[in-house]
Amino acid sequence: MSDSDKKIIVYGAEWCAFCHVAMKYFDEKGVSYEYRNVDENRDWLQESVTKSGQTGIPVLDMNGTIIVGFDRPKIDAALATA
Repeated sequence: MSDSDKKIIVYGAEWCAFCHVAMKYFDEKGVSYEYRNVDENRDWLQESVTKSGQTGIPVLDMNGTIIVGFDRPKIDAALATA
């Protein structure tokens, strides 16, 4: 899968410290992602709940692998297999 085929979505909010940590981590690794602010769009909030089965954020959708929170080992594993 080429880099252009990879799809990462970060469901988060401006007040969420771990959301910012996750996005900074992707930025530092040069990984592109789409940020979806769940406070601004209730449909995105519902998407994140449907995908993760809970209401906490961040929810990271990494090519269909769902990671809740900033879990560096899981994020690194998902990046390695993408």
